[in-house]
Amino acid sequence: MKPELQRRVQRYGWDKAAKFYENSWQTQLKPAHDLLLENVEIKPGDSILDIAAGTGLITFQMAKLLGPSGRIIATDISDEMIKIGTATAQSNRFSNVEFKQMDAEILSFKNSSFDMVTCSLGLMYLPDPDRALQEMYRVLKPGGKVVVVVWGSRKRCGWAEIFPIVDARVSSDVCPMFFQLGEGENLNYPFKKAGFENFTLKKISTNLHYNTADEACQASFLGGPVAMAYSRFDEKTRNEAQQEFRASIESFKTKSGYDIPGEFVVSFGYKPILA
Repeated sequence: MKPELQRRVQRYGWDKAAKFYENSWQTQLKPAHDLLLENVEIKPGDSILDIAAGTGLITFQMAKLLGPSGRIIATDISDEMIKIGTATAQSNRFSNVEFKQMDAEILSFKNSSFDMVTCSLGLMYLPDPDRALQEMYRVLKPGGKVVVVVWGSRKRCGWAEIFPIVDARVSSDVCPMFFQLGEGENLNYPFKKAGFENFTLKKISTNLHYNTADEACQASFLGGPVAMAYSRFDEKTRNEAQQEFRASIESFKTKSGYDIPGEFVVSFGYKPILA
């Protein structure tokens, strides 16, 4: 898929997914968000850039740690995600949070603008993750820290069949390189290429719990990266795709619902002080 097409698919796909995202994923992504928060080392008064922030699930948790003297700018390619995040910030009176629609590969900030840059579960969707990390490096202050979380190995993510199920029904792959960064120590390489030092990689295994197969289908088809493709399916195709996905997660059924395996990978590093 050409980069410009991939960006358009992601932008409008997440617009479609925005209203389902939090209810479908907030609980399931908590281990990933906790992993990021364990490694950010936020100090009151810091300036933070949160990239691919979605509706702000991690943004608002960090904002509470910053205090009124700090600031956090949350960016996302989806206008609908930004609208929801902005409304949440206003309704909850977060004066230190601002949401901006922005491409992660072309950040409209000056060099050395932030003490920290975070990106939770967004890097896998970008056409050029290397370029995005280079932009993160550029906008970080010398000595600043970047923390990135991605999904882990495909074989450790029990919901992964959603991609071939959808890809079989569309003209081009939805997220062709989705699991690449989470395999082995692959995430270290773009960190090194961008110029970061003292980077560290950690992995955790978890289960994504859904009470019913319907909940799992809503998360996967309506609240995630295949939402735009799924929206264009006719009823027959939707039913067929859902049946295939239900079959793919049947082995994870428990007495209380579905516990679908997942893996998260966090990598963090620093911009050299003399950079």
